[in-house]
Amino acid sequence: MNRSEVEGRVSAAAVATTALLFAACASNPADRSNLDATLWVQTSAEYDAVARSVYFAAARDLPLLLADSSLTAALEQQGSYENLPAAVILDVDETALDNSPYQARLLASGEAYSSETWAQWVEEGIAEAVPGAVEFARRADRLGVTVFYVTNRRSPQEAATRVNLMDVGFPLSDDQDVLLMRGEKPEWTGAKGSRRELVSRTHRVLMLIGDDLNDFVDADGLSVAERDSLARLHSAYWGERWRMLPNPTYGSWERALFGSDFGLDRAERTEMKETHLEPRGEIND
Repeated sequence: MNRSEVEGRVSAAAVATTALLFAACASNPADRSNLDATLWVQTSAEYDAVARSVYFAAARDLPLLLADSSLTAALEQQGSYENLPAAVILDVDETALDNSPYQARLLASGEAYSSETWAQWVEEGIAEAVPGAVEFARRADRLGVTVFYVTNRRSPQEAATRVNLMDVGFPLSDDQDVLLMRGEKPEWTGAKGSRRELVSRTHRVLMLIGDDLNDFVDADGLSVAERDSLARLHSAYWGERWRMLPNPTYGSWERALFGSDFGLDRAERTEMKETHLEPRGEIND
């Protein structure tokens, strides 16, 4: 079977699956709170524009960071690094690969996120690239800058993730492991600091790109106020060595709103989230 036939079958299967999911949606009163966020990512010119803008600016500034050997983007970088080869670190989900179709599946089927459905999506390997991401990674590669991918996808998903990244055009080195998965080593937990530190042993890290505060500094479990303080503490990095992609669909920002208490049900989480709203002016009953 040639590639066009495979792609045709995948496309036909996707259409059939989508029809079934949306048919199920009509009889399943699901949580629709993520609808607008998912549609914004999938349909808006604004999302496409802001993602491309982030990556365009990052690609434009990469030679400047490469030329200044005194700079590093990794807080974990220690000792003398000026003469190390250069690298950039990209997160994968919602930074390199767009998983909004998975969010759309959940909305259409009425299901909540689960590790099982997520693993199925990853194994399919059909996520498309975030706008501008491939062009940035290829420019880095042409400049001799190694691209590392630090992801909280689980280590059993490495092969499928590698294939997906390569299929959409991301460069992956054959000479070293540049795809660093959660759990690949015992100390590689959800916090990414240990993996950033590993990269910084052998490379000067020019830039970090992600969609979550934890892609830059370990911040999980912090309150909203603590996260804000931490982001401001490192304000000199933003827009230069640190580049943030928008992700309104999920992330540690949302977990902070309900105190990362996963024992709460949906209604309780919503109630806690609403306490963070800041209305201004007079509210009329």
